[in-house]
Amino acid sequence: MTHAGNEEDLPRLFREVERMADTFAGGVRELDERKVTGADGTGRVVATVSGSAQLLHVRIDPRAMRDLDHVALSQAVLDAVGAAREAAAEGLDEILDRLNSGRPQPDPEDSSFTRYLDAILREGGHG
Repeated sequence: MTHAGNEEDLPRLFREVERMADTFAGGVRELDERKVTGADGTGRVVATVSGSAQLLHVRIDPRAMRDLDHVALSQAVLDAVGAAREAAAEGLDEILDRLNSGRPQPDPEDSSFTRYLDAILREGGHG
């Protein structure tokens, strides 16, 4: 069952989808050009990632090599990379906000889909 009004909306919808795809593609290019850093709690280990969270560089202060054992040093590296990737994720959020034209996003906890997906994962032994 087709309504004439809906058929007239199709070109507008296609233009909107094309605009959104262009906005997203531009945002992804922008993210790839960004460099974002993060550090461990001491600031002795600093990681740099691209805006799309690809690890580019890790700098370890010589004092960290002297003061930390191998377990603590590896944790410091993980913390620094995690902090950098969190900062990169904020950039992705900005891009998605632009794509969404600034409309507020629903709380994931309030989403029926999220509850449904959680239930499926729990049933499958994944959570």
